[in-house]
Amino acid sequence: MSEARGEPGSGPEAGARFFCTAGRGLEPFVMREVRARLAATQVEYISGKVFFTTCSDLNMLKKLKSAERLFLLIKKQFPLIISSVSKGKIFNEMQRLINEDPGSWLNAISIWKNLLELDAKKEKLSQRDDNQLKRKVGENEIIAKKLKIEQMQKIEENRDCQLEKQIKEETLEQRDFTTKSEKFQEEEFQNDIEKAIDTHNQNDLTFRVSCRCSGTIGKAFTAQVGKVIGIAIMKHFGWKADLRNPQLEIFIHLNDIYSVVGIPVFRVSLASRAYIKTAGLRSTIAWAMASLADIKAGAFVLDPMCGLGTILLEAAKEWPDVYYVGADVSDSQLLGTWDNLKAAGLEDKIELLKISVIELPLPSESVDIIISDIPFGKKFKLGKDIKSILQEMERVLHVGGTIVLLLSEDHHRRLTDCKESNIPFNSKDSHTDEPGIKKCLNPEEKTGAFKTASTSFEASNHKFLDRMSPFGSLVPVECYKVSLGKTDAFICKYKKSHSSGL
Repeated sequence: MSEARGEPGSGPEAGARFFCTAGRGLEPFVMREVRARLAATQVEYISGKVFFTTCSDLNMLKKLKSAERLFLLIKKQFPLIISSVSKGKIFNEMQRLINEDPGSWLNAISIWKNLLELDAKKEKLSQRDDNQLKRKVGENEIIAKKLKIEQMQKIEENRDCQLEKQIKEETLEQRDFTTKSEKFQEEEFQNDIEKAIDTHNQNDLTFRVSCRCSGTIGKAFTAQVGKVIGIAIMKHFGWKADLRNPQLEIFIHLNDIYSVVGIPVFRVSLASRAYIKTAGLRSTIAWAMASLADIKAGAFVLDPMCGLGTILLEAAKEWPDVYYVGADVSDSQLLGTWDNLKAAGLEDKIELLKISVIELPLPSESVDIIISDIPFGKKFKLGKDIKSILQEMERVLHVGGTIVLLLSEDHHRRLTDCKESNIPFNSKDSHTDEPGIKKCLNPEEKTGAFKTASTSFEASNHKFLDRMSPFGSLVPVECYKVSLGKTDAFICKYKKSHSSGL
């Protein structure tokens, strides 16, 4: 691979090399998002991971919605060769991840340090702005009270002394509060800076190794990989192992296709949303569906089977100037949605209705966008009802409107009248525009795990979409097969081409 060193750059200002983990099938969404949100370059992917270069700071990196976890890249290279040779030789191969190119490790650590320090400095500036605002508000309050005293003097001169005393006391209290607050914030900021700097003193750094192994190496050495690499790191860099509360975590993923080493940028997963009280559909899937709908300000967006409202929450957080309506027939689901809306502060942004999806109390062609997770599994036996559901959605959608659905494999087959084996993976925007990606990720191509778009592939995909029987006036536009953990599903996008005549 051409990226054995990772080539992360000399610092955030020069562009650092990162990678995100992503649910299977969501790689195209992550790639589009890092380009749009982070102005990322050198964007490419292998199954379950998206690699990119960006100058963005931690605040912008935190805003990624379609990815699971974010890592600063140390190395990406060909897989370790596991054969019938002795374990000693195999362990030597593992140790070469550290010993062969220590510069890439030190460079990544330096970038990590710069990211922490830059974030701490921005936090300090933000705190200073808050302090200035508080001080200004305090001064305005004092001035207002002084003016009040002058007015009171003309009416009740005998109360002058008492009021002036009160003002002096409040002024002193305000100054004392401001001084204490600034001192506390300054100490907190200093602690952050010292931690960011001390963390990178070579002899004081504590670390642990988190390994994920699959394929041949996973079957043979899963329990030993972390120990072997940890010992090599201690010997080479002099860092100290700390399994409970390390300053630095090293993430290593080894399989039969590639070896990837990185540093987690955040301890908490990007997919964990602080604004969602009760989780329903996976937040990354919900955001991906909303992003596919091309939501514009002023649009009327409907989720007629909203469940706990995850799709609407993700959409309203990202595109706030929209009229959202969530509907469901279940009281318990709507109560859960309402709790989620209150926790996210969106109770005024999303209207909830208890109605059936096959009897929507809406005029024909009144909705701009419909986004919905069509329930499936043992609990939900929709069967042929999926067509009735789609008919009602088609009725309320105006011409040119968009529907984005999450469908089970069975639902998808019913709607497309096409066998599962013929359903392609739509790789629109899921390839890199940078030269050399095919060479860089060549092992993926041999195994079939590497996905990249070519002229012939796009032509075959359009041919497939053309021969899919559109249901009524709904024309299929894009389709993505995604993983929901133990099962797979399809994110499908449709456009209404003409009036349904209903």
